[in-house]
Formats: sequence, C-alpha cells, structure tokens
Amino acid sequence: MTRAEFLRLAMASMVGLGLSGTGRAADAPAPAPAPPKPMGPMHTRPIPSSGEALPVIGVGTWQTFDAGPDEAERAPLRETLKVLFAAGGTVIDSSPMYGRSEAVAGELLSELKAHDRAFVATKVWTRGREEGISQMRKSMELLRDPRIELMQIHNLVDWRTHMKTLRGWKSEGLIRYLGITHYTASAFGELEAIMRAEPLDFVQFNYSLADRAAEQRLLPLAAERGIAVLVNQPFGGGGLLRSLSGTPLPGWASEIDCSSWPQILLKYVLGHPAVTCVIPGTAKPGHMMENCHAGTGIVPDGAMQKTMAAWWKNR
Repeated sequence: MTRAEFLRLAMASMVGLGLSGTGRAADAPAPAPAPPKPMGPMHTRPIPSSGEALPVIGVGTWQTFDAGPDEAERAPLRETLKVLFAAGGTVIDSSPMYGRSEAVAGELLSELKAHDRAFVATKVWTRGREEGISQMRKSMELLRDPRIELMQIHNLVDWRTHMKTLRGWKSEGLIRYLGITHYTASAFGELEAIMRAEPLDFVQFNYSLADRAAEQRLLPLAAERGIAVLVNQPFGGGGLLRSLSGTPLPGWASEIDCSSWPQILLKYVLGHPAVTCVIPGTAKPGHMMENCHAGTGIVPDGAMQKTMAAWWKNR
C-alpha cells in the first residue's frame, strides 16, 4: 500500500466513521466541521532493555483474529494488517488461548510477505516445562516464524517454570524478548512482586481511563526497573466505548488532536510515559486506521491527563 493509497483510505474511513464532525464541551460553541487531518508519522518509544524503537500502537488478536478460512472473514483482517503497517505500526499480539488467532496471523503475514515488518508477540499458557516448550514451538509453527520477537507468560501460569525456559531461549536467539502478562487488577500484587524480583523485558496489563489502578504502582515500577509496557483493554473490553456512545467530545479533545472517543481513550493511555505500546483488538480496517491516528500528533502531558481523569470522574 503506497502512502497516497493509505491517505485515501484514511479519508474514506474517517468519513465513514463520522470523524469530520467532532463533539464539543457542553459550555462551548459547536465548532465548524473540518476535514480530518492526514495522519502524521506514528510515535515510537524505546524498549528499555535494548533501546529498540517500538511504534506506540499495535493490534491485539483476542477474538478478532479467531477466524475461519472463508475469504469474507479473512479479507478485513488482511486489510487491518495492511493499515497497521502502512501507518508505521508493527506490534501484533496473540496467544494459544485465542483460538485460531495465531494461525490466522501467521497465514496473513505470509500472504503479505510481512514477517520482517512485524513485531510478533505471543504467549505460553500451560503448565510444565515440556508442555510449555511444546506449546511455544507450536506457536512458532502457526505464526510461521522460527523466531518470536516477544514471548510472554500468559496470566502468570506456572511462571517460574517457563521463566527458566525463556531465559535459555533468549540466550539461544529463539526469542528476542521475554515478559509476563495479566488482564485484571486483582493480579497486580503478584505482577509487582515478579517485576521487582526478575529481570524482564516486557510486562503487559490492563490500563484505561476508567481503570487506572496501574498508575499507582505498576507503571512507576516499570519505569524504575526499565521494563517495557504493553497495555491491553484500553477500551475496557469494549464496554468503555459503549458507555461513551452518543456523548459529545469534551472541548479539550482538539487540544490533543482527537476527533473521536477511541482516539481520546488511547491517547490517555499513551499520556503515561512508562507505556511503550497499546494493543487494542480489532478486525476492522477503519477502526485500525482510527487507532493508528491516536499514535500521532500531540500526546497528553501530565496536566492534560489530570484534566481527562477529572472529566471522567465528573462526567
């Protein structure tokens, strides 16, 4: 996809999503409709353990990439990946627990000849050393890649056993980075303990405007320990977006180059400097376009993050 083709798709997608007419604060006059701005270059942030630059918006594959072989199901996923790459994104996050997602991602990356453009992250999600090794080798087979950029211990299942394996695999060059994950605040205590005790490249957890528990200890600790952060559920599993449907955008949205709620929610997460990349799941190219737009332009600073949090509290 050429840059010109990408911009034409961006304009068409934004119009289709109704992005040209932004919302407004209740006490502010309605602004004149303006055409959406062309997307600028996606921001990157360094992986602390290596210094490698990672684009700040990726894509998660839970449910969204668990598709059958029918072309009607595959076509939008293929276009979603094309949009991600054209916008400068690279991160694709999957797991053996996501049904056919690993296989579908691997097949599409092969079709697009895009393995060298992708930062593929997946997980080990089983108990026992041999079972873990078998599952990870199967993931490599499904993803059609003999080396995985990031292998994570999913939901901390048997993490001590798998951590030993991952350290060996990293030294052998089978993976480039290792990490741990969870998706609920109830696990934050255990995540914190492991982050303090173990040298990690990545940690992945939930964080959003409506779920800010990670701000208390995990995000500051990640910055202190030099651990890259992947954020899942920035939209609250979709419920957060549904709760905001029909709500006018606040007047400050334009100050951070936002013209939709998905962009606002993603930019809130990116406003924390410890966050390395956000991985909202989607199977729709237009939504992928909108998510990528959040990785460009003005990033909220600490003061704006407080404004956004106060708006949410008092809405």
